[in-house]
Amino acid sequence: MGVSGQVAVVTGAGSGIGAAVARALLDGGYGVVLAGRREERLRRTAEGFPEERAAVVPADVTDPASVEALFAAAGDRFGRVDLLVNNAGVFGTPAPVEEVGFGEWQRVLQTNLTGAFLCAQRAFAMMRAQSPQGGRIINNGSLSAHVPRPGQVAYTASKHAMSGLTKSLSLEGRAYRIACGQIDVGNAATDMTASFGGGTPQADGSVRAEPVMDVSAVVAGVLYMAGLPLEANVQFMSVLATAMPSFVGRG
Repeated sequence: MGVSGQVAVVTGAGSGIGAAVARALLDGGYGVVLAGRREERLRRTAEGFPEERAAVVPADVTDPASVEALFAAAGDRFGRVDLLVNNAGVFGTPAPVEEVGFGEWQRVLQTNLTGAFLCAQRAFAMMRAQSPQGGRIINNGSLSAHVPRPGQVAYTASKHAMSGLTKSLSLEGRAYRIACGQIDVGNAATDMTASFGGGTPQADGSVRAEPVMDVSAVVAGVLYMAGLPLEANVQFMSVLATAMPSFVGRG
């Protein structure tokens, strides 16, 4: 299996943070199940790594049957799951609260919250049943788990709820050596934040460019959390561009 001998499932592994984390775990010797909706993107992430350690499994985290098939594939391929990186998510279309359509609300909540729950539920069941027992779940929370952006009611609600999911998984996992933590990211340079340099609405009504940080800073945080023994856990970690506005202080 490689240096680590452990197995990870990474959702949203076709781009951005998910792709960077998946490649870093593969570099570290993990067997990695790369999950996402677009197979061609997953295969690009897996390029250069041996097929016996990089398993490409197209999956839709909003579909219970697809999630069940994802974790069945992980079990068939590697026999266990030691780490779930619950990364799949969408921003949604920015809009004032009174203009957010019900379909858009559902789309964001189903991907960011229901998808994370479905994956965590299957991972939890596997980690509880496997021998040796246990594992770790790392949820991608976002700074929006703490403070909202204007026009992002669905995204903010989904990420606040993610914090509750993280705490519940931590509580229920104690008896089974299942640790759950959350990494809250602010302005990592990915496709999702590509527009931030051109100006982003602020809480005071202004529009201003925001600084971003390299995604490697997020990867380092995930690897630190993943590398801890199961007797230790980072419950919440915030990793943000140092000069970004509207998180520390009033904005």
